[in-house]
Amino acid sequence: MRLHWPRTLLAKGQAALRPEHLRFRSVRGGARQLHCLLLDCSASMLRGDKLALAKGWLLHCAEDCYRQRADLLVIGFAGQRAWLIQAPRRASANSRGWIAPLGAGGGSPVDAALTLSEREIGNWRKRHPGGECGLWLLSDARFRQVPPCPDAADFHVVVDFENDSIALGRAERIAQTWQAEYVRAVLTS
Repeated sequence: MRLHWPRTLLAKGQAALRPEHLRFRSVRGGARQLHCLLLDCSASMLRGDKLALAKGWLLHCAEDCYRQRADLLVIGFAGQRAWLIQAPRRASANSRGWIAPLGAGGGSPVDAALTLSEREIGNWRKRHPGGECGLWLLSDARFRQVPPCPDAADFHVVVDFENDSIALGRAERIAQTWQAEYVRAVLTS
């Protein structure tokens, strides 16, 4: 058994780390681990510093992946498309350079991002059979419909960046539908 840092940090939240926060994962003979992050780059993420907060989360996750020697896959989605921000590979020590310039605008084509993630995770699994994969959705979830749960990942985490005055609560519904861990992103000063 090995400490599962992403789930431990999610359980901890902003509190001091306590034993009940610890989450573990089984080690399968040195199996590789992939964290696939779907970053919502839609126009709604520009309101209320949501994109800046999401980029901070992305940087934190990239740094954790680097420390764990895990692979990182980052997919952005906005307008009418989804694209690879970072193809699946070992996380690098310096992620600020490619995270800082990320911008936003347009719609929220989450279905395109999920389709691309399924393809990329499938290709990664062919190269690393027995590897473990987690999918993280970083979004304010201002979508028309709750998207279907992607099958390719072993676990799912929905990080909710909604801070609008009229809350839709869709990220929480997505997490329930996907049976995913739900985390509310909080802006701290």
